[in-house]
Amino acid sequence: MPNSSGLVNRRNAISKTDATVVAYLKEAGAIPLGITNCSELCMWYESSNKVYGRSNNPYDLRHIVGGSSGGEGCTLGAACSVIGVGSDIGGSIRMPAFFNGIFGHKPSPGVVSNNGQFPVAKGAQERFQCTGPMCRYAEDLAPMLRVMAGPGIKKLKLDEKVHLKGLKFYWMEHDGGSFLMSKVDRELIQTQKKVVDHLENILGASVQHVKLKQMKYSFQLWVTMMSAKGPDGTEPIKFVDLLSDHGKPISPLWELMKWCLGLSAHTIPAIGLALLEGKIKYSPEKYKKFKAMEESLYKELLEMLGDDGIFLYPSHPTVAPKHHVPLTRPFNFAYTGIFSALGLPVTQCPLGLNARGLPLGIQVVAGPFNDHLTLAVAQYLEKSFGGWVCPGKL
Repeated sequence: MPNSSGLVNRRNAISKTDATVVAYLKEAGAIPLGITNCSELCMWYESSNKVYGRSNNPYDLRHIVGGSSGGEGCTLGAACSVIGVGSDIGGSIRMPAFFNGIFGHKPSPGVVSNNGQFPVAKGAQERFQCTGPMCRYAEDLAPMLRVMAGPGIKKLKLDEKVHLKGLKFYWMEHDGGSFLMSKVDRELIQTQKKVVDHLENILGASVQHVKLKQMKYSFQLWVTMMSAKGPDGTEPIKFVDLLSDHGKPISPLWELMKWCLGLSAHTIPAIGLALLEGKIKYSPEKYKKFKAMEESLYKELLEMLGDDGIFLYPSHPTVAPKHHVPLTRPFNFAYTGIFSALGLPVTQCPLGLNARGLPLGIQVVAGPFNDHLTLAVAQYLEKSFGGWVCPGKL
C-alpha cells in the first residue's frame, strides 16, 4: 500500500506494516479496498496533490471533497465503499464527511491509536490528533469505533443505554461573527433550526440556544493548540521540514517562484502554509492570552454539557465549495478545528441535500469520553432526516 501522503518525494514510499487501526479492522473481518486521496501532507481542506491529482465531489464534480481525508469521504459518498478510516486534527474527518453527505466521527483524544500515520504529529498535536470512522450509515460508527479503539474502548461508555429525550441540547448557528470566516449559509441555518424544532416538538427534549462568545476566536485557539509543546516539552513538527526532500530543506519562496512557472512539485496551499508558518506563530504574550481563552471556553463547555449534554454547531460555514475556492477562504475550517483544539468528541451527521443537490449536515458535540451520546444522536438524526442520499438518484 502506498504511503505518500500526497508528497511527490514520497511517491514510491510503500508501507511495510499495517497501521494499528487497520490491523484491528482486518482482524475483525474488514476487507481493505485501497488507499484514498488526501491533500498534500494532510494539511489542507481540498484533496489535491501532485502525486494523484484532484478528487471531485460525487454530487457535483465542480466541487471539492474536503480534506485531508477527502478521498475517503468521496469514496463513501459515491457508494464505492461502506466504511472507511480517516484522521482529524482540524476537521479532516468531519469536513469530508459533511461535503460528501456521510457520517464521520472524531473520537475523544487518546481512545484510538494514531500509530502508522504519516505525517506523525509532535508536541501537543500528538494528543489532539484523532483517528476515527467514516461511514455511510450511522449504525456502523459504534461497532467500527469499538474495533478501531482496541483496549482504548474502555475509556468510553458505548454499552450505556442513551435516553435521547433526557439529554439537554444546546445550539449555536454561527461562531458569533469572526471577520476571518465566511458567514454561515442561510440554508444551513434553516436546516439546523429544523433539527432544533424536531428535537423540541417531536422528541420532546430540552433545547436551548446559546452564545459562546469565545467561539469567535476559533482559528486563533486552534493555532494555539497546534503550536503548543507536548507534556515532555517536545516542539511541534514544522510543516516546512515535512516538505523537505529526503532531509534537504526547501525554500518556500523559491517553490512559489517555481510554482508560478509550473515547475514546483508542491501545491500552492502547501507552499502558502510553509510561507505563513512562521508568521502565524504567536508571541509568548499572545500565546498566553489565547491559551487562557481556550481553557476558559473548555471550562464553559464542560459545565454546559456535563455527562448529558449535546451541542449542535455548523460543520462548515458553507456547503462543499467549488474547486480552489478554499484558497480565498482559508480559515473556514475553524468551524471543525475548534473542537480538535478543545479535545471534544464530535459526530458529523448528514441532513439531506440543498436545492442544488449538495449535502447539508451538522456537528453533534458532547463532553469528553461521552462519544456514546453523539453516536446515539447520529442514529436518531439519520432516522429522522434520511441520512446519506445516493448521488446516483439525482
